[in-house]
Amino acid sequence: MSTDKQIFARRESEARSYCRDFDTVFTKAVGSEMTDEAGTTYIDFLAGCSSLNYGHNDPDMKEALIGHLQGDGIAHGLDMYTAEKAKWLEAYEDIILKPRGMDDYKIMMTGPTGTNAVEAAMKLARKITGRRNIVSFTNAFHGMTMGALSLTGNAGKRGGAGCGSLCGVTHLPYDGAFGDDVDTLGIIEKMLSNTSSGIDKPAAFIFEPIQGEGGLNAASQEWIEGIAHLAREHGAMIIVDDIQSGCGRSGTYFAFEGMDIQPDFVTQAKSLSGFGLPFACLLIKGEHDIWKPAEHNGTFRGNTHAFVTGRVTLEKFWKDDTFQTKVQEKAVQLTAGLQAVADEIPGAKLKGRGMMQGVDVGSGELAEDICHRCFEKGLIIETSGADDEVVKVLVALTVSPENLRKGLDILLEATREATKNHKIAAE
Repeated sequence: MSTDKQIFARRESEARSYCRDFDTVFTKAVGSEMTDEAGTTYIDFLAGCSSLNYGHNDPDMKEALIGHLQGDGIAHGLDMYTAEKAKWLEAYEDIILKPRGMDDYKIMMTGPTGTNAVEAAMKLARKITGRRNIVSFTNAFHGMTMGALSLTGNAGKRGGAGCGSLCGVTHLPYDGAFGDDVDTLGIIEKMLSNTSSGIDKPAAFIFEPIQGEGGLNAASQEWIEGIAHLAREHGAMIIVDDIQSGCGRSGTYFAFEGMDIQPDFVTQAKSLSGFGLPFACLLIKGEHDIWKPAEHNGTFRGNTHAFVTGRVTLEKFWKDDTFQTKVQEKAVQLTAGLQAVADEIPGAKLKGRGMMQGVDVGSGELAEDICHRCFEKGLIIETSGADDEVVKVLVALTVSPENLRKGLDILLEATREATKNHKIAAE
């Protein structure tokens, strides 16, 4: 029995988006494959927009969650103490924080999505410094609630706020925003040191190490360390938004690993639960944890079911370097496959790093055509960038080399067809 898709048009808000590009009713998903009710199976290069870094329905997470449910484990506990929260905190402490020299960070449970973690970071930075202005960057995306949206660069997304001004933020150029020959770090330094620049003293700097929605712009180590130095020099907090680029997506658990930076705050969400369950938190350097009890709260802060699957994620994938090494090997395979795609299009270039890569094809129209053709051939993939000009790969980190190759082959075939079609149309 097939689903009547008219129910979606009849009752669901016009805000829905992914379903417009992937117009089928999905019923099953395993690993890096999704199957619709007609029995067609698609390779998934979207992975819940990086919420499923470990694929769909990981068997160990599923078993742990089912066991928790069958044992009448806590379903919802506000921020009360629960056994599952303790187990997740201990695992995160031992497996993630201590090995990375981050034992001095506290973990704040926020509302269930990334934008909640960003809002908490903004609020706390302003509380600590007594300043209002926050420096964000061109092409940034930090969420859709009003505070996070004020940090976001994209005019279309900002337009959803329905008001003319989103204030309290200064937008400065991200690394490479004006081309490879322009030193944006130097520009920012001069703007901040100029008392007549019109920039109020910042409470914080917030940036994504790799801009996901902004077009897979990957900041260099030099730029990231330079921004951290400027923040310290000007008495501002450093907020690293590692929501999409974190949990291994960049090739390491945090996207800033190996760099000379100690963020004051790190936002985490997306694949934190490992199973697609809503879960977000804010890492706070201990000395900045000045909240009073319930000064920042929310009904759904800390998802007990997500604690269950998230703990399995940590213990299964991050106990040692084995998984990380495999991710980095797949990233090499991904780069090679995407370079073949880029070679088909004059002026196209690779973007991003790790398993967060794509191809800037120079045109939103062309990128959309490529992704549409991919879907027709059995591949789910989306675009990103200011004008949707980047074909973006967010495949699960657990994808098999075979499925990664098959997906890249489909992408290459779709690119050749779309490029030929656009060339004919131009002539």
